[in-house]
Amino acid sequence: MARPRGVEDAVILRAAARVMGRVGPAGFTLAAVAREVGLVPGTLVQRFGSKRGLLLALADRSAAEAGERAGRVRRDHDSALGALTALTVETASEMATPESFAHHLAFLCADLTDPELYERALAVHRAQARAVGELLAEAAATGELHPGTDVAALTRTVQAITAGTGLTWALEREGTLRGRLGHELGTVLSPHLPPHHAPDQEEA
Repeated sequence: MARPRGVEDAVILRAAARVMGRVGPAGFTLAAVAREVGLVPGTLVQRFGSKRGLLLALADRSAAEAGERAGRVRRDHDSALGALTALTVETASEMATPESFAHHLAFLCADLTDPELYERALAVHRAQARAVGELLAEAAATGELHPGTDVAALTRTVQAITAGTGLTWALEREGTLRGRLGHELGTVLSPHLPPHHAPDQEEA
């Protein structure tokens, strides 16, 4: 069967991510995503087969985008640590409210119990770890971080802080998630910085 033209899969998947944050697992349907992009649900069935097929496609795209985003952000910043801060806050771009954070977290919890979705969630996690590790390694090599910084350990800490900050922010509801992420990342990196150096941080 010929695939309908007019709206690229990437556009649909971005719309699906927006719907996920707005309605959570209970309200996430092909019809809701179709409305978001001005299509009929049948078009999404033809392309993805089912709601599960759409979720799997979105998870696959998220893993691919993790590496692509890191390369783009690095090109846009003069320093590796500046790029790391931008990358960290950009990963939260779909979670501007505590409610949207909760909805995305609910999807992640469901992923952890589904073998196929878990495999993809792990791929996203590993892709993000590689991106963070590469930026930290570059920062260590160019003198933005102290010589001898344990890049592997710091990568794990950065990922843990990133995940935990979202939950803390959603509970406390102070400032923005982007601002909180920038602040917490700066705190984590501070002991590893040479004198008179501070990483770029996003404003709250």
